[in-house]
Amino acid sequence: MTALAERAEMFLAQMRIAVAGVSRTRQDAANLIYRRLKARGYQVFAVNPHGTVVEGDPCYPNLAAIPGGMSAVVVVTNPRHTEEIVRQCPAAGVKHVWMHGSLVHAGRSVSDEAAVFYEAHGISVISGGCPLMFGKRSDFGHRCMRWIMRVSGRLAA
Repeated sequence: MTALAERAEMFLAQMRIAVAGVSRTRQDAANLIYRRLKARGYQVFAVNPHGTVVEGDPCYPNLAAIPGGMSAVVVVTNPRHTEEIVRQCPAAGVKHVWMHGSLVHAGRSVSDEAAVFYEAHGISVISGGCPLMFGKRSDFGHRCMRWIMRVSGRLAA
């Protein structure tokens, strides 16, 4: 198993996952990830400082506001906001972070500075790709995207 596959498996083993970047007005990657993780039995938490309800569920302004905490977060934001979220992780008890990255550059949340911060604080980080590309319940479209990103060098092996 590759290092990426191992980290993805560890990430997906967490049952309480925050999704930062969900929107109450747009249907984008964050909302799709939120819905799919929820449908797969995860306890998911929407995070957006500008929302109170997303997908019919409470939305939290930051990671610290989530009752009972969580162990993992998917970051689906502009990279400059990724760096804001990264600083919340240690105090919130987050041990696993996935910085989302899609096939198009505009859909990239990866921040090199954030990755350095995570590593320095003992947080497992995945830079790029999508958690929906991995696991036994990944769909055909996401598996295809994983293959394309891997062969094009945009996703680690």
